[in-house]
Amino acid sequence: MVTPAQKQQSVAYQTEAHKASHARACRLVSQSRTQAYYHKKMPAKDAEVKQLIAEVTAHGRKGRNQVIAQLQRKHPCLSASKIRRVYQKEGFSLYQRLKKRRLNHPVLPHEIPLAPHTEWAMDFMSDSLNCGKRFRTFNVIEPTTRQCLALHIAPSLPTTRVIAQLEMLLQTHPKPQRIRTDNGPEFTSKHFQLWLKENNIQWAAIEKGKPQQNPIVERFNRTFREEVLDANLFTSIAHAQELASHWQQYYNCERPHMALNNKTPMEYAA
Repeated sequence: MVTPAQKQQSVAYQTEAHKASHARACRLVSQSRTQAYYHKKMPAKDAEVKQLIAEVTAHGRKGRNQVIAQLQRKHPCLSASKIRRVYQKEGFSLYQRLKKRRLNHPVLPHEIPLAPHTEWAMDFMSDSLNCGKRFRTFNVIEPTTRQCLALHIAPSLPTTRVIAQLEMLLQTHPKPQRIRTDNGPEFTSKHFQLWLKENNIQWAAIEKGKPQQNPIVERFNRTFREEVLDANLFTSIAHAQELASHWQQYYNCERPHMALNNKTPMEYAA
C-alpha cells in the first residue's frame, strides 16, 4: 500500500526530475492536487510535533493513544488528530515487533571436514499432524559422509531432550570435535553450553540470519521436507516418527548422493 507521504515524494520527483506539471504528477500517482498542496506546507508545521513524539517514545515503546494522552497533558494546544496524523505518517507505529536482543557469539567459518565425525551439524524443523497439532524434528547430520545420525520427532524439543539425544548418539558414534548450529535458545542455553564444555566439544555457531553457513544440514532439511514432511499426512507423533525412521534408513543406505559420487552415505563412510 502506497502511503500519502510516498505519493508526495513521487509528485516531487516527477516535477523536479522530469519537469512534469504539478497537475500531471498528481494524476500519475492518483494524488489529489488539494491534498498535495496541503502536504507541501505540513513538514515545517509537523517537525515540532514529530520531535515531541520522539521525546515521549524515547523512554520505551508506547502506543498511539498513550502518546496522545501524554502530549496533550504537556501541550493542551495540540489536537489529538494532529498528533495521530504525525504519529502514523512518521512511522511511530507499534505494529512492527522489536526483535529480542541476543549476545553475539563468535562465529567459526564453515569448512566441510575431511575426516568423518570431526563435526556434527544439527537443526530443527517443524510441521503438523493432520489434526493441526504441531511437532518439531531434531536433525543431526555428519557433514563428511552426509549420514543422518538422528531424526527425532516430538511435540517440543527443549534443551534437556536435545542433550538426551546427543548422549544416545555418543554411545554409538565417535565424539565430534565440534557441533555446528544456529543461535536458537536450545543451543545458547547455559545447560547446553555446560554440556559442551563437560564433553570438550567446540560450539561452531553460525551468524544470525545466515543459514547458508550451515549448508549441509539445510540441504538435508530441504530433502526431508520434500520427501517426507510434505509427502505424508501424519495421524500421530508416533506415526510421524515411524515414517521418519524408515526414511532415515533409506536415506543412509539406499539413496545415492550426488555430492558423494552417487554413493550412499553408508557406502561413502565404509
